[in-house]
Amino acid sequence: MKKFLLMATAFILAASCCQHKAPKVLVLYYSQTGVTQTVAEELQARLGADIEAIQVVNPYDGDFMATIERSREEMESGVYPDLAPLQVNVRDYDVIFLGFPVWFGTYAVPIATLLNTTDFSGKKIVPFCTFGSGGLDSSERALAERLGDSEILPGYGVRAARIEAMPAELDRFLKCSGFIEGTCEPLPEFPEQKPVTEEEAAIFDAAVGDYPMIHAQAETVASRQVSGGVEYCFTGYGLTVYVLAEEEKAPVFTQVIR
Repeated sequence: MKKFLLMATAFILAASCCQHKAPKVLVLYYSQTGVTQTVAEELQARLGADIEAIQVVNPYDGDFMATIERSREEMESGVYPDLAPLQVNVRDYDVIFLGFPVWFGTYAVPIATLLNTTDFSGKKIVPFCTFGSGGLDSSERALAERLGDSEILPGYGVRAARIEAMPAELDRFLKCSGFIEGTCEPLPEFPEQKPVTEEEAAIFDAAVGDYPMIHAQAETVASRQVSGGVEYCFTGYGLTVYVLAEEEKAPVFTQVIR
C-alpha cells in the first residue's frame, strides 16, 4: 500500500509539472537589410527563446529596385527562392515568432517558400514584421489563410524608419500579450471619426510629408491620449493612417492600412 501511495504521488507531481511546463519558443525570421534582424534579436533577448535566421540560397543583392523586380517575378510565376535547411526542428516548439519584411503588402517571398516546405500544424504563430508604410494586418490575414492548421496570434509591426521606437513598443506588446511579466495599461478606445480640422490636417500632412506611397488627404480623424502624446487615426481615399504626435517631437505616421 505504501509503495502504491508513493507511486501515485510521483505520478501526480509529474502530471502537475507537465501541466505547468512553459511553452518552448522559437524566433524564426528572414531579414534582407538587417532591420527585421534587429527586431528578432530584441525578441530573443526578452523571451530567452531560441533563434534562427532564414537563409536564401541565392540571396537578394540588397538593391531596392532589383529586389522589387525579382520578387515581383517570383510572386507572379509562383517559383519561389530556395532556402538553406533550417538548423532547428520546428516540431520541437510550441510558439513561433515568425519575422519578415513586408513586400507588396504581405510577407516577403522567402516566407512563402518556408510555408511550402515546413509543417507548422498545431503551432501558435506570432508574426512580427518591418515595413515602409504598413502590412502587418494583411500579412496576418495571409498567414491565417495559408496556415489553417495553426493559430495565428496578433503580431507586432514597425516602420523601418521608426526602428528606434521598437524596444519600448515591443516591451509593451509582449507584456500586453502575456509573453513576459509586467503591467500593461490598456489604451483607450478611439472615439468615432469626425471631419478633420485645419490643425489636424496640418498634423497629418507633417507626418506623411512627401512619403511616396501615400497619396491622400485626411478626411476624418479620431484621437486618443497615449503615453507621451496623442495618437491619431486618420482616414481618407480608402486609407487608414495612424499618426503619433509626441510632446516636443514632430508627428510621424506609424502604419497605413489599405
